[in-house]
Amino acid sequence: MDRALATRHVMQANKSKDTGPELAVRAALREAGLPGYRLHWKKASGRPDVCYPGRHVAIFVNGCYWHRCPWCSLPAPKSNVAFWEQKFARNRARDQRNYDELVRDGWKVLVAWECRLKRGRFDSTMEKVVEEVVRSDSHQEGSLIEVGAPPGWRVRVARSRITRRRH
Repeated sequence: MDRALATRHVMQANKSKDTGPELAVRAALREAGLPGYRLHWKKASGRPDVCYPGRHVAIFVNGCYWHRCPWCSLPAPKSNVAFWEQKFARNRARDQRNYDELVRDGWKVLVAWECRLKRGRFDSTMEKVVEEVVRSDSHQEGSLIEVGAPPGWRVRVARSRITRRRH
């Protein structure tokens, strides 16, 4: 099998629904006594991965690579760079449009990044998700919360250290 065909097969194997992190989030929500969610609900902008229409809560479980996690320093593909830069920019713009529309409509939008759902961080991230779902009601103001995200100052410090090491 040539390299291009192998790459094609790997890219085709990426799923948009029922990913490992998404299944783990759903299991944790059920375990916390929060069943009754909708999956990829068409009536909510952006079809959130998990949605509680009555509470006006939309949960997006974002993969770090495709949605370009702000905390992971993921390398860009080395071939066809212009295409991938445009692709990632379109993904980020689409995500932001969906978040803005839901927030404008009074939804609480929770974004859980794949890296924050790995061993060592999963429990604390899911505690925050469960807390936000329980605290919400249909008469809230819209908000966007990146669950499990470190404070902004900590991210800036870490990135500056990484940049200094590279140079």
